[in-house]
Formats: sequence, C-alpha cells, structure tokens
Amino acid sequence: MDTAKQQNKTAKKALVGTVVSDKMQKTVVVLVDRFVKDTKYKKYYKTNKKYKAHDETNQYKVGDKVMIVETIPMSKDKHFKVIGLSQ
Repeated sequence: MDTAKQQNKTAKKALVGTVVSDKMQKTVVVLVDRFVKDTKYKKYYKTNKKYKAHDETNQYKVGDKVMIVETIPMSKDKHFKVIGLSQ
C-alpha cells in the first residue's frame, strides 16, 4: 500500500500542447487543449490552459507542438519543462 502511494506521488504529469509565445529568455508559453465532460449534462466541451515551461536552449518557436513534463518549481509560475517535440 505504501509503495503505491509513493509511486503515485512521484508520477510526473506529462502534457502535449502548442507553443504560443517564445518572447521570454529560456521560457515558452504552451497552450494545452483538453476535453472535459460536464457532470450534469454529460456533454463534452473543449477547454484550454496556458503553462509556462522551461526551454534551456530557446529552440522551440511559436506553432511548435511540444510535450512538457512537471518539475520542481523554477519560478513563481514556471513548473514545467519542455522535453521535446510531439507528433
């Protein structure tokens, strides 16, 4: 039981999204789209959220589809790191 809790705690969240801004140094803003099911009406609707992600080499540009993974906080609102391009 304890090992299952430890594995769940260490599991990193991985998301796929599109770069919408690369104007900051070593940081990109990634827009992640997802579908959510409404609890009352049982209808799916599209929602999105922007995440700031660390990009050490400034290699990702606007329009690139990237995969980001959760990391320790790097700043006030930067908690993700870009790990590569997504297909």
